Amino acid sequence: MSKIAVVYWSGTGNTEAMANAVADGVNENGGNATLYTADSFNGDMVNDFDAIAFGCPAMGAEVLEDEEFEPMFNGCESALNGKKIALFGSYGWGDGEWMRNWEETCTSDGAVLATESVICNDAPDDDAIANCKALGASLV
Repeated sequence: MSKIAVVYWSGTGNTEAMANAVADGVNENGGNATLYTADSFNGDMVNDFDAIAFGCPAMGAEVLEDEEFEPMFNGCESALNGKKIALFGSYGWGDGEWMRNWEETCTSDGAVLATESVICNDAPDDDAIANCKALGASLV
């Protein structure tokens, strides 16, 4: 059974709802998902999992949340080479630039993006929830 970490930061609950849907997608497809908030995960834990879904909303000028999520993610980067991952998050403005930049960072770290990233504007609608479940399934 694939062990999948779903690691996220959420300020309004939107990315948390997405994380729960990702975990559902993992569990409904025979995997074993464990949810972690950004402050409870670190780079030493990366190798304990077969794959990782990272979720973070766009902040400020379309950047990752910089007090908890970004430092945690930076600490994981050196362990991502060859690791199957997927990315998700919500935004309230802009066009998703933060996700494109984040994908580029992950690819240059050697991470293997298992599927297209899932982004949604504000709260996830039914389509976004379905896409998050599919994202989780792609990691199993």
